Amino acid sequence: MTGKPVDLAPPTRHGGYRPSGVKARHLRAHVLVAGWLALALAAAFAQRSLPIARWLAIHLFLLGAATTAIVIWSEHFATALLHARRPDERWSTARLAAVNVAVAGLLTGVWADLPLLTGAACALLVAAVAAHLVVLVRMGRGALGGRLAPVVGYYRAATAALLGGAVLGWLLASGHAGTGAYAGLRLAHVHITLLGWIGLPVLGTLFMLWPTVLGVRMSERTTRTARRVLAVTGTGLLVTVVALAAGWRWAAVAGLAGYAAGLALAVELFARTVRGRSPVSAAAAWMLGASVGWLCVGVVVDAGVLAARPPAEAQDGVGSLIPVLLLGFVAQVLIGALTYLLPVVIGGAPKERAALRAVLERGWTVRLALLNAGVALLALPGPLDTAGLVAAVLAGAAFLALTVTVLVRGARDVRPAPRPVLLGTAAGALVTALAVLVANSGGDTGGSSVAAGGGSGGGTTATRTVEVTLASMRVRPSRIEVTAGTALRLEVTNDDAQRHDLKVDDGPATPLLSRGQSRTLDLGPVTEDRQAWCTLPGHRAAGMTLDIVVTGSTEGHTDGHSDGHAALADSGTGLDLSAEFTGGWQARDAELAPAPGGTVHQVTLRAAHTDVEVAPGVTQQMWTFGGTAPGPTLRGKVGDVFEVTLVNDDEGMGHGIDFHAGSLAPDRPMRTIQSGESLVYRFRAERAGAWLYHCSTAPMLQHIGNGMYGAVVIDPPDLPKVDHEYVLVSSELYLGTPGSTAQVTKMREGTPDAWAFNGIAAQYGKAPLKVRAGERARFWVVAAGPTDGVAFHVVGTVFDTVYKEGAYSLKPDQPGGAQVLDLAPAQGGFVETTFPEAGHYSFVDHDMRHAESGAHGVVEVSR
Repeated sequence: MTGKPVDLAPPTRHGGYRPSGVKARHLRAHVLVAGWLALALAAAFAQRSLPIARWLAIHLFLLGAATTAIVIWSEHFATALLHARRPDERWSTARLAAVNVAVAGLLTGVWADLPLLTGAACALLVAAVAAHLVVLVRMGRGALGGRLAPVVGYYRAATAALLGGAVLGWLLASGHAGTGAYAGLRLAHVHITLLGWIGLPVLGTLFMLWPTVLGVRMSERTTRTARRVLAVTGTGLLVTVVALAAGWRWAAVAGLAGYAAGLALAVELFARTVRGRSPVSAAAAWMLGASVGWLCVGVVVDAGVLAARPPAEAQDGVGSLIPVLLLGFVAQVLIGALTYLLPVVIGGAPKERAALRAVLERGWTVRLALLNAGVALLALPGPLDTAGLVAAVLAGAAFLALTVTVLVRGARDVRPAPRPVLLGTAAGALVTALAVLVANSGGDTGGSSVAAGGGSGGGTTATRTVEVTLASMRVRPSRIEVTAGTALRLEVTNDDAQRHDLKVDDGPATPLLSRGQSRTLDLGPVTEDRQAWCTLPGHRAAGMTLDIVVTGSTEGHTDGHSDGHAALADSGTGLDLSAEFTGGWQARDAELAPAPGGTVHQVTLRAAHTDVEVAPGVTQQMWTFGGTAPGPTLRGKVGDVFEVTLVNDDEGMGHGIDFHAGSLAPDRPMRTIQSGESLVYRFRAERAGAWLYHCSTAPMLQHIGNGMYGAVVIDPPDLPKVDHEYVLVSSELYLGTPGSTAQVTKMREGTPDAWAFNGIAAQYGKAPLKVRAGERARFWVVAAGPTDGVAFHVVGTVFDTVYKEGAYSLKPDQPGGAQVLDLAPAQGGFVETTFPEAGHYSFVDHDMRHAESGAHGVVEVSR
């Protein structure tokens, strides 16, 4: 072994050393890194409450934290490795500020759908990165150089990769990519960013940093190997990116194989560098080694995915690798590198450096195990990915806290104080990104996105193509403005987990599109306002519409296009609940059977449309589980396991199911399945109570409102026997064609046509429940909503037992009594009473609007 440790302190412009200036600059830069990391962690934890939070978390981390770190450290190392004069600090600060302002603008522009801001931010990012590349190139001119000067080539190649990635990102974000090329360009963007902008500088730096962290001399093969690795990985990456963009699948696989070969050369050298002695920083060494391991795994699996599937079908497979590479490779190498490097550049004497490193190494073994265990869970298929993400994010958050501690300590000794220009930039960039998070928290803003009109000129007919995306129960853009006579072409892509289509009024329509599928609709010259919508029941009413507006038209566009449902808009008004049900009608049996024996209950529920007489003389199409609304009531005891097989027999509509009685990650068991598909939902009932189950497919307001709900009863321990047990599920009833605009309007306004127990208005007024005087009855009640709760009351009785949401509030040995079981939507419980004498005891929802509109029945008590 030959060589000597690399001096990491860069020289000043005058050839001497100025540690305090270097220290101050690194402190300022790493305030930005820490800020971006904090925002990325916040977005990662907000994935269920923020739109596009996953995309935002990835880009906050890569474009914010990682890019800032690479820009500052690549210049730092280039100066040291080339023995070059340090660039003017003012221009370095300006470039770093421009990068961060561009990133903040880009994130805001994409999030808020502001194409001009997105384009301007991309242009600024390209300009700042290009300036950085120019600096790296110019530093090599006239510099003394050194044996590790070839490492600077990695930084130059990586910066060129970022330029390409920024252009590809703009094409994707702006819609200029085109539907046919979208999948390939997106894959190219992912690969050039992860393997180019991130992977190349990491590999290059490790040729110097790895032996330094281990405290050993570099191999005499280091310089030669570094050149070979850059040539092989760089060529492989270039082939991969070009092939993916062009749709050349096997060329892309070959390029990845080349990249993997170069990676193997580097790993072989790194492995030979390891010696038995204790490293300078064990934490940094283990994390750097683990990060390279995850990079190797990711590249091999990536090549396998692309070899097994064409690019359009490989999106999900490659997408599943992104969290693994982000956390296992990028995050871990950032943590490992900063663990060693931060004390070097912001510390003073060796004792001070050691003290700062000790802070960063606190609990490193636990953090290392937590991070890599989390990444492993993310990499494995199954329901543990959420646990893996939480574990990895907690490890990152712990390091972030330690980093802040070190930066605060280092800042105390910095003179002069950090420059206001960069601190202002840091505050501005981070506050802007934070404002995006806060302003959009809680869901979609609801604002319409508009594709501004292009027009014709010079008397010729213009043709305009617009990218249209179907996702999250919205059509985006929701409005397209065109000049009269423009020939319009819509490139429609479904980005949703559910299937959708798009139908143009008096025009063409797509077939049902699964996720990732695309079709082109050619409307020809547009001369008047038109509308397009998803034809699946309820989707148009839920907001999946697109307005095509001719610029200059004086006619206001209204929803005057009949979908075949308008005639039924008022079909449910004026119900005569005193009328008789049709011949052969039978009330739903409210009697609740005891919990079956055994501890495992296997049930099959089939989702289908069913015609149901929901009120006297009124038949309504309902969406049902098991052919009834509500679906079958399930019963068991605490600790019992339910294996529910959901089969979707509903043609053209997806359904899912959500059992409130079970605790588990919803991703797989509650997913939407399409017609002809099935899934098994297995849960253990760990808690007693009266629970709701319902369809988990959006829009849930419509799926529950049209009948897809039911009850699960889990007996409390030592539940005493009674003479009768009944289960009553309260709900609202919305008449009309399911999913029609008229019906959904009533749902949104909370104006149902009736209220009901067990799905049929007034049924127990016609078919009373029957008990004998002196008998004790238990009424299990679940409020299915979807909007209104229930105030359950039995006229002429007093409840001596009340059990609500898993707890008793009243028992028979207490002196008090109760008159109502009040439940909000999705709550459940039971009440008990003894009927003192023969008679007819009405039971009602004591909201009298509900009672008088169907939520009533009778208990007929005989001697």
